[in-house]
Amino acid sequence: MVHFVGAGCGAADLITLRGKKLLEDADVIIYAGSLVNPELLRYADPECEIHNSAEMTLDEVIAVIKEAEENDKNTVRLHTGDPSIFGAVREQMDCLKILGISYDVCPGVSSFCGAAASLKAEYTLPDVSQTVILTRMEGRTPVPESESIESLAAHCSTMVVFLSTGLLDELSKRLIIGGYRPETPAAIVYKASWEDEKICLCTVSDLAETAKKNGIKKTALITIGDFLGDAYSLSKLYDPLFETEFRKVKGE
Repeated sequence: MVHFVGAGCGAADLITLRGKKLLEDADVIIYAGSLVNPELLRYADPECEIHNSAEMTLDEVIAVIKEAEENDKNTVRLHTGDPSIFGAVREQMDCLKILGISYDVCPGVSSFCGAAASLKAEYTLPDVSQTVILTRMEGRTPVPESESIESLAAHCSTMVVFLSTGLLDELSKRLIIGGYRPETPAAIVYKASWEDEKICLCTVSDLAETAKKNGIKKTALITIGDFLGDAYSLSKLYDPLFETEFRKVKGE
């Protein structure tokens, strides 16, 4: 059996209880060494076989899993954040289907959730933004033309940009072309929830300058939008004049 496990956004104690138990019971762990906190490997049994997928190809990962299956071993494939977001997980699942190897998925706390927690922010605020866009700049991996930064920026909603810290000059230009004001609040969150976490508040226009000044070149999320500002409306959820099935409007 193969368990795809979300490692969480960084801190070792932010993995789910299920994920921790799967690590403890694993015979083989293949972890994304470029981003997963190595402290998580302390949950593994001392006899567990551990592989760093940052040094492996897809074929090599699948070969390790196949060998483990042939020896009746449980494998944990440990991905950063939640496997469903920029995890390159689908291609692995498809390989396992072809081989007839059973697998399941244990969700994790995505880094975009960790970034919001570090910022003490709410992405969805009444009269500000009710939509969160998770995206990335194109690099060696292309992005569909219909999902260009400019087209997504036209919504002026909350945006979280992954895997793009080295492209901030271009990102700023394209965000502004698309519709964000140059002074739109932004934040660079480096290694959210890690011990060396760093938060840099800025605007869309000075993203690149802020990253350079703080020595941030990778492993950061870029958050953009007026959710970082101070103006918003109160939720109707707790409005005394707003009736729900759980709470009736009280008379004076």
